[in-house]
Amino acid sequence: MRWFAALLLAALISFGSVGQATESGGAQHGLSLFGELKYPPDFTHFEYVDPNAPKGGAISRASTGTFDNLNPFILKGVAAADAGLPFDSLLATSFDEPDTAYGLIAESVELAADRSWVRFVINPNAVWHDGTAIMADDVVFTFETLIENGDPVYRIIFDDVAGVKTLSAREVEFRIFNTENRKLPLLLGELRIISKAYYTDHEFDKTTLTPPLGSGPYRIENVDAGRSITYRRVTDYWAKDLPVNVGRYNFDEQRWDYYRDRTIMVEALKAGEFDWHEEFTSKTWMNAYDLPVIDAGAMIKEVLPDNTPSGAQAFFLNTRREKFKDARVRLALSYAFDYEWTNKNIFYDLYYRMASYFENSDLAARGLPEGAELALLESYRGRVPEEVFTSEFKPPTTDGSGRNRRNLHKAGKLLDAAGWTVSDGVRVNVTTGQALVLEILYVSPTFERVFGPYARNLERLGIEVSLRLVDSAQYESRLESHDFDITTRRLVQPLSPDARLWNYFGSASVDQRGTWNSAGIKDPVVDELIATILAAPDRESMKVAARALDRVLLWGHYIVPQWYKGSHGLVYWNKFSRPATLAKYSLSLDTWWFDAAKAEKLTAFRKLLN
Repeated sequence: MRWFAALLLAALISFGSVGQATESGGAQHGLSLFGELKYPPDFTHFEYVDPNAPKGGAISRASTGTFDNLNPFILKGVAAADAGLPFDSLLATSFDEPDTAYGLIAESVELAADRSWVRFVINPNAVWHDGTAIMADDVVFTFETLIENGDPVYRIIFDDVAGVKTLSAREVEFRIFNTENRKLPLLLGELRIISKAYYTDHEFDKTTLTPPLGSGPYRIENVDAGRSITYRRVTDYWAKDLPVNVGRYNFDEQRWDYYRDRTIMVEALKAGEFDWHEEFTSKTWMNAYDLPVIDAGAMIKEVLPDNTPSGAQAFFLNTRREKFKDARVRLALSYAFDYEWTNKNIFYDLYYRMASYFENSDLAARGLPEGAELALLESYRGRVPEEVFTSEFKPPTTDGSGRNRRNLHKAGKLLDAAGWTVSDGVRVNVTTGQALVLEILYVSPTFERVFGPYARNLERLGIEVSLRLVDSAQYESRLESHDFDITTRRLVQPLSPDARLWNYFGSASVDQRGTWNSAGIKDPVVDELIATILAAPDRESMKVAARALDRVLLWGHYIVPQWYKGSHGLVYWNKFSRPATLAKYSLSLDTWWFDAAKAEKLTAFRKLLN
C-alpha cells in the first residue's frame, strides 16, 4: 500500500527536485530532511544559546499526578518527568531550522544516495556515566530491544527499517527497505541510546525506581517515589564541549515535584515551593496571578511565541465502539459542543478554534482544494466524503449566547437519520432498543468546567452522559487499552510530519495497545495519504499531501474539535536569565541559566515581605 501511494504521487504530481545536501558525498556532520544544513562543519554553537552562560544553581518545576517508573522506553507504569534526560541520542536536534540534527553520540552520519541505508559513526569520546565507552553494539542493542520489548510506538515508527548491524566497533548501519520514508533517518538519529552491558544485568521490560545507567548531561540523584525526582548535572559530561551542547544544560540541579491537582500546584508556585511553570489553564492564567510579587518584578508572567504546530486538541470519539461507527452520530456530537460560549465564558476569549489536525502551521487545509492537492484528492473520489471537494471544513458555530437550540436541532436530525430516536425522553437505537449512553473519561478536575456544559447539551438530545474522573495511573491504563467512549487528548505534530502519523491515524495501530490512535481510525485512504506524506521529496509536496490528509480526517468527524493557542504562557520566579535570541521552534529551557544576582535580589525581597 505504501509503495502504491508513493508511485501514485509521482504519477499525479510534479513536485520538483530532491534536496541534495545530505543524500550523497560521504559522511556529514549533520542530517537534514530537505535542503542545506544551516550550520557548517566547524560551527561552535547554536545561534540561540549564550556560549558564555554560567553553570550552577537549580531550577524546580512541577507536575500533577504521580510516577512509578524511571524507564521512559516502555509502556508499563507512569514514567517520571524528564525521564529521558539522562540518555543521549545519536544526533541532537537544531531548534532554529526545521527537521535538522547534528552529531552527538554519532560524530558523523552518512545517508546512501538511494536512501537504502544510513550509517552513524560513534564519537570516540562518547562514554556512559560509569566511564565505559559507548559502542556500536549499544546502538544495535538499543534498536532491537526497543522493537522487541519497548513501547509499541517504536515498532510503528520504525516499521520501515529492514535491519541494523555493526560495521565496526564504532560504526553502525541501519538498512531501510522503504526508501520513500524520507524522515526515517532523522528519527533513527533521535534514538536515545541505552547500555547493552547495563541491561544484560537488569531487566529492561520492567518498571523500576532504580536510576538506570545513562550517558547524558544529567543523572538521577534522588527519587521520592511518586512525589519528586531530582537530576544532577554531570560535571565531567563527555559531550559538554560539543557544538550542539555549548551554552546548554546550565543548571546544576533540576527537580520535579508532584502535586495532587493543579490548584494545589499553583498555590505551591506562588508560595515559592517551586520556580518555573507553563500555564495551560485560561482561568488560572487570568485570575491566579494578580499578585504584588509580579507587579514588583519578583515573579515574571509573560507570553512567548510558539511557532510549532499546535496539532489537534479535541474530544476523541472511540470508533472502536459500535455507537460511533456512523459518521452522522459523530457529527451530531460536534453540533452539541458550544465552543463560542465556552471560549467567551470559561476561557476569557484566549483561544482560537481548532479546525485542522495541523493547526498553527502551513500544513493546515484551508479553503477548497486546488492545483496539486486537488489532483491528489481526485484519485480518491468516491472513497472519501464528497465534502472534501465541495466545502471548506469548519466546525459548527454558535452565537455564544449559550442557547444552542439551532445546533441541537441539527444534531437531533442527524441522530434520527442514524437510527437513534427519542423514546420517552431517551435516545435509543431503533433496531436494538439500546439507549445511547456516553462516558467522558478525564484525569484533571480542571476540565469539569468544560465537560459539564457539554454533557448538559448532550443530555438535551436524550443521551445519557457520565463524567468519569480517574487518577493518572488508571487514566493512562484505560487510554493504552482504548477503554473509553470519549476523552480529551492533544496530538502534537512536528514541523514536518513523520512516521508518528502511523501511530496517530494508521490502520495498523487501531488494535495495538498503547498507540495514540484514540479515535480508532482505520481507513485505507488515510494509510495511503500517510505514505504519500512520508515519501514527499520536498516541503511543498509534503504540504500538499498533509493538507489532503487533513481534509479526509476532518470530514471523517472522528473528533469534536476544541481549541488551540499559538503561544506559551510562563510564570516563574525572577532568578533566571536566558539568551537574547530565542530558538524559533522551542522554548529551549535548557539554554536558560540561574542568575545569581537576580537570585540575591529575590532573596532580599522575600525577607522584606516576611
